[in-house]
Amino acid sequence: SSGIDLKDAQNWELEAMSDLEIRRRFYRGVRLCQAWEDLPQITIAAAEGMMVGAGCALGLACDWRVLASDAYLFVPEVQVGLNLQWGALPRLVTLVGPARAKEICLLGEKMSSDQALDWGLASRLSEPGKSVEVALGLAQRCASNPPIASAMVKEAVNAIAGALHKVSSYADADQSQLSGTNQTAAAARRRFADRK
Repeated sequence: SSGIDLKDAQNWELEAMSDLEIRRRFYRGVRLCQAWEDLPQITIAAAEGMMVGAGCALGLACDWRVLASDAYLFVPEVQVGLNLQWGALPRLVTLVGPARAKEICLLGEKMSSDQALDWGLASRLSEPGKSVEVALGLAQRCASNPPIASAMVKEAVNAIAGALHKVSSYADADQSQLSGTNQTAAAARRRFADRK
């Protein structure tokens, strides 16, 4: 799954929008990912191919991620003048720690599924074409547990691990607005769109 089409100029035509409309637009992704995280059931992302940008943010909002062995993660936001959005940064820091989160975001290198597993971003790897099957197997195992106990454990773990997530996500939309509307970011997006 990938995020916004950086080559589509219409995605960046924000001049006609008010500051409040822009902020609301950027905050939608934060609310979406928070809704996924808040579900009482275990959520499992199954990735074939790529998890890029917002697609990666959605995957990070899930409890577990199953990646096909040929899949990769890619967080190119900084290279195109954006911050890591949708509340993904605090989730990333929780999963891999501050130093690795900086490396992932600031270097913007494609991460193999093996490295994602090693760094704790992937819960399981599958053969290519089998990530959904593996994810469904995990889901079925979880579904056999008593639902109240499962929901309480998930909620408690999320509360402990994500104690600062909401605090750091409040600025997410504002950072997105600032980074998404400045001239340096616009130039970076043009360079990205013009590359072959």
